[in-house]
Amino acid sequence: MNIDGTRESLPQGNGHGGHGGKTTDTIWRPFAITSTRSSTVCVVSVLLFVGALISTQMLDTSNFVGGLAQVPLLSTKSKGESPKKHRQQIEVPLDCSAYELTKSCPRSYPTTTDEEDPDSNLKATCPEYFRWIHEDLRPWAYTGITLDMVERAKATANFRLVVLNGTAYVEQYQKAFQTRDVFTLWGILQLLRKYPGKLPDLDLMFDCVDWPVIKSIDYGGPNATTPPPLFRYCKDNETLDIVFPDWSFWGWPEIRVKSWVPLLNDLMEGNQKMGWDEREPHAYWKGNPEVAETRQDLLKCNVSDQQDWGARVFAQDWKKESKAGYKTSNLADQCLHRFKIYVEGSAWSVSEKYILACDSVTLLVQPRYFDFFTRSLKPLQHYWPIKPNDKCRSIKHAVDWGNTHQQEAKAMGKAASEFINEDLKIDYVYDYMFHLLNEYGKLLRYKPTVPQNAVELCSESMACPAQGLNKDYMMESLVKGPSVTSPCTMPPPYDPASLRNLLSEQENSIKQVDGWEKKFWENQKI
Repeated sequence: MNIDGTRESLPQGNGHGGHGGKTTDTIWRPFAITSTRSSTVCVVSVLLFVGALISTQMLDTSNFVGGLAQVPLLSTKSKGESPKKHRQQIEVPLDCSAYELTKSCPRSYPTTTDEEDPDSNLKATCPEYFRWIHEDLRPWAYTGITLDMVERAKATANFRLVVLNGTAYVEQYQKAFQTRDVFTLWGILQLLRKYPGKLPDLDLMFDCVDWPVIKSIDYGGPNATTPPPLFRYCKDNETLDIVFPDWSFWGWPEIRVKSWVPLLNDLMEGNQKMGWDEREPHAYWKGNPEVAETRQDLLKCNVSDQQDWGARVFAQDWKKESKAGYKTSNLADQCLHRFKIYVEGSAWSVSEKYILACDSVTLLVQPRYFDFFTRSLKPLQHYWPIKPNDKCRSIKHAVDWGNTHQQEAKAMGKAASEFINEDLKIDYVYDYMFHLLNEYGKLLRYKPTVPQNAVELCSESMACPAQGLNKDYMMESLVKGPSVTSPCTMPPPYDPASLRNLLSEQENSIKQVDGWEKKFWENQKI
């Protein structure tokens, strides 16, 4: 099934205040004017004292209560044992009983995570795609973001989210398609549970429709106004919308797609059921072709009596699948082909992450749109590029190449699934949200306030009254309590030269494939 998108100086003194150096000098001055005899006595005394301390380490300190035995000068821990005490995970369950009585959000959830984790200085650097946060916010880097800018984004927004002192408030303007807005908001609430007290005050507009609307051409020139900041799930090179993780990471109940943690586990287990060599040596796609011409064009690449392009393409009957409860649309059961095709829908499609996770070679029909993580995908490393205007011949060449270069093809499929499993694990999804919202909050040039028609939002107010799969997916994606680790460390922004090099490398890889493809078809005529 192809899931479709539809719409430093040193301290002074001894650390006890500004007079530390003076105090130390006063203490040691008498020793400088004593007789030689006094000095000798003093040195002997110190040596005896140190010897006594060392000898105590040879005793069984477990029989001592208090005193030096509790703080040995020589560590008694084994070589592999860490002396640091790690923070313990605190679980804070939903209090639905209290919510049902008061219809108000509880105030018992921790509001800070001030205690630093012992290994915080060893925390990982965020994946490469986090660097695009700087690029997405660059339009406001010098002007900042004013209240007027935010309110100008209201025109197409589904909701406005305000966070004050860690509490979320939402003002809804128009209902989103299906439950996109519901699970987007749920994901943000889980972020607040994961990192309480770490997010700044925020005020933002969110549009849950697929197509980006803030066109860069409308905000160019010397007299142009600053664009309104508008969050959504995807953008292209001609728009300035701010990309944000999509709702499906927390579940898509309408088509029975689980939240990301259990689904990713299922996908990784599904990969183990059939090795790459055992899979069908064809390219597979299944989805809704009605939403885009490029998908209707893809249908022409299906096998026929006249031609086999190496593709097996199927139109998804959503009504039939719905009636059957999507029993034949389990994503974890669809990693059965050596190649899988990704093609955009009306815009970007959430199916991309599921396809990339399959260990199959992803045949990526060159897209127009991108989401928050796909800009770090590299052709010939994570996917094989397919020409959008000559799909069938391009797919045929890719399948032929993969089946005759199996080790390289397997490595490409594995690199993609490892990227999804490691660099797109749910902790990084939250950390991306965390850093994006933090950087966005730094740009605000006003103090956010609660909108007149906004309501307070919390996990209880969403999950407790929910029913069916909505409730199931909320509960399975519920953050249990404050994180015991800090967010990953943001990588620096791209400098102009490194960004140009990155884009040039990607373009050159695509051109290389184009050259191979041209030679392939020339040889077919011989």
